[in-house]
Amino acid sequence: MVTQIIQDLRNNIDATKAAFFPRFFKTGKGHYGEGDIFWGISVPKLRSAISKYFKNSTLDDIQHLILDPVHEVRMAAIFILVNQFTKAKDQAKQKEIYDFYLKNTKGVNNWDLVDGSAAQIVGAYLFDKERSKLYELAQSKNLWEQRIAVIATFYFIRKNQFEDTLKLAKILLHHPHDLMHKAIGWMLREVGKRDVETLEAFLNQHYQSMPRTMLRYAIEKFPEPVRQAYLKK
Repeated sequence: MVTQIIQDLRNNIDATKAAFFPRFFKTGKGHYGEGDIFWGISVPKLRSAISKYFKNSTLDDIQHLILDPVHEVRMAAIFILVNQFTKAKDQAKQKEIYDFYLKNTKGVNNWDLVDGSAAQIVGAYLFDKERSKLYELAQSKNLWEQRIAVIATFYFIRKNQFEDTLKLAKILLHHPHDLMHKAIGWMLREVGKRDVETLEAFLNQHYQSMPRTMLRYAIEKFPEPVRQAYLKK
């Protein structure tokens, strides 16, 4: 199974994209994606290539894929996991996938991998459960685990639950990395699209100390005069 999946992915290699993606995903020395390898496979082609495998792939299969040095192979593992979780008919299977995902965050090591899975697996699993795991992840020294914590709350936001997003935003408000500034700002913006008063209350407490990128993301959908007022305050 693993060999066939990888071969199907190889059949979709695009040399032009393979040259571009390492720059886009910052794989240079000292950058967040340092050393990552790309085959240049677009997301639609990747989804198409693995669509026939998600039902029958075992966690042992996925284990091989999610730790592969090639970015798109790891992404294939993520897509298979999300599909399996979404279609799981019982909590035991969902818990198995959730536990597997958190044990393999070493392979969920770029923003697109996190953003395509954290809400769909971690957020969905924890929605009706105790959520201390999010705060444990937020305190991790691993950037991607911290991002998983924040992006997981997108599932809650879609259900009009904002408390964990706001708590995590406050905990990580002064994070040093702009990828966290963007993630938090994005989630705050999503809160504001559903409850602008809640977002404004948070901003009025914290906007002066928020990183500029985080603030810009959070207020992106505000009317221009309001955006400018926050930026000039």
